[in-house]
Amino acid sequence: MTATWIEAWAPADGAARVRDAFEARFGAAPDGVWSAPGRVNVIGEHTDYNGGLCLPIALPHRTYVALRRRRATDGQDDVIRLASAQEASAGVVTVRLSDVAPGTVPGWAAYAAGVAWALRQAGHPVGGFDAVVDSCVPYGAGLSSSAALECAVAVALDEVHDLGLAAHDSGRAALADMCIRAENEIAGAPTGGMDQSASLRCTAGHALLLDVRDGSTRHIPFDLAAHGLALLVVDTRAEHQLVDGQYAARRAMCEQAARALGVATLRDVADLPAALARLAGEFADQADVVARRVRHVVTEIARVEEVVRLLDADQVEQVGPVLTAAHVSLRDDYEVSCRELDLAVDSCLAAGALGGRMVGGGFGGSAVALVRSGDTGRVAAAVAAAFADAGLAAPAFVVATPAEAAGRTA
Repeated sequence: MTATWIEAWAPADGAARVRDAFEARFGAAPDGVWSAPGRVNVIGEHTDYNGGLCLPIALPHRTYVALRRRRATDGQDDVIRLASAQEASAGVVTVRLSDVAPGTVPGWAAYAAGVAWALRQAGHPVGGFDAVVDSCVPYGAGLSSSAALECAVAVALDEVHDLGLAAHDSGRAALADMCIRAENEIAGAPTGGMDQSASLRCTAGHALLLDVRDGSTRHIPFDLAAHGLALLVVDTRAEHQLVDGQYAARRAMCEQAARALGVATLRDVADLPAALARLAGEFADQADVVARRVRHVVTEIARVEEVVRLLDADQVEQVGPVLTAAHVSLRDDYEVSCRELDLAVDSCLAAGALGGRMVGGGFGGSAVALVRSGDTGRVAAAVAAAFADAGLAAPAFVVATPAEAAGRTA
């Protein structure tokens, strides 16, 4: 079975595509082109909104934004006009920045307009703009296409308004916080913030150890090729949605459990057996479900620490079983996997992968597998064959290498 590969655009090609589309749409040149990467999380799923640790890398697949700041001479400097190659049928979405509020901007445009809203809410003098978006980040694949859009818009607005935030890491952390507000409050997706931090704060060749509790980071060398390994991403084509209630329900349950335990977040649980025993008395009707949700979060944070220890010790192959343990926890305790994700992981392992797991919010999207470099094609073909045998849509594949963060492209 032949595998389908999703290739990243060369930055110059991505910039040319979106610049040409901008000029065709608005009849003028943009002020520039900016881009931001999608991400794949090596380990640490559903830990970010629990104050935990995660370990993402930025993908070479990026979202490109051609943007022009609207001046007073335009006569409508509070107007935002947005168009997307991925949502071409929607045409140009037009809103006034002063009217942006939760529930006022439909669909994909909420992620872009929300960033401008969040910047203004933080006191930055952001005005209207025209923008066209194009992207090679797989849509709905759990690889943070929404965060890539937000972060590309954020660095564009930062530059055209001379805010200077993208010039240093603390400023990028602040931009990430504003992108999180855009996604949570304007787009209505209650995500935890790992995706935006990865898109804005990762560095090429490294995984980003992000401590969500205090926002601190550590860049960990992540050169799998030097160890004869590769990180294979399987886009199952089972599209996931973070605004359908399942993600929010799990987040709410974790927050409820933390309150019952008297801790700020589940990151602060030091004695898991004692915590689970206490929760059994607090949640009579849902004790088993709450216990499984909490167990996943606490053990997943420990798995992040274990992977970092292995990477520091140059024991990279040993990361594989930790990834598989994470999938079992996500499948059984957090219950966010699905038929396609389980098949992707199981068929990767059966074909010789060293380990694998689902990534992202779950209920669809992508899986990753740690494989030997020479086996990527064979493992991908085995997964494609398994999907065909199961009567499922053909998956697509990416070999993930750590790329650079959001910034100006042209």
